[in-house]
Amino acid sequence: MNHLYPIFLKVHELNVLLVGGGFVATEKLEFLLKSSPEAQVTVVSREFRQEFLEVAEKAETVTLIEDLYHEKYLGGKHIVIGATDNKAVNRQIRDEAKERFLLVNIADTPELCDFYLGGIVTKGNLKIAISTNGKSPTTAKRLRQLLEEVLPEEIDDLLLNLNAYRDTLKGDFEFKVKAMNEITEGLVRKSEV
Repeated sequence: MNHLYPIFLKVHELNVLLVGGGFVATEKLEFLLKSSPEAQVTVVSREFRQEFLEVAEKAETVTLIEDLYHEKYLGGKHIVIGATDNKAVNRQIRDEAKERFLLVNIADTPELCDFYLGGIVTKGNLKIAISTNGKSPTTAKRLRQLLEEVLPEEIDDLLLNLNAYRDTLKGDFEFKVKAMNEITEGLVRKSEV
């Protein structure tokens, strides 16, 4: 399975801080673990909803800290997601993360984000990220649902077969690109009626 996360980061090799333990934080953690089941996530919250705990329990790579947010929790982190219900705390998280040159996402506050958590479609090794530039997460969700429905599960077999074929090709880069283009051309060619 593909463990990349849009912007296609290897989140399983990075340290993520998630601040919050409520409904929005639950959604962020579910989203993160769905895309990257081995994501390294430390979660800080003064309290955790039961639904959040149920999600966190399923992942060995999630560490829970029951505490108020403090800047010390930014140490050793690469990515920060703020998902508290307190706008001042979310702003503090963003400002302190930026002082450390960390990538930060503040839930439902596009102007405080370095990146957005878009819709993700995963079919084996295929991963498609959908972004609405923070304008409509609901649209990204609906597009994700549509693509999950229309893309066949066998798409991963196609990818594996194409990879095996590519590995048999001898020649320079230009030759390989031409050969792969020829064999995959039928994927996008419109059928003649």
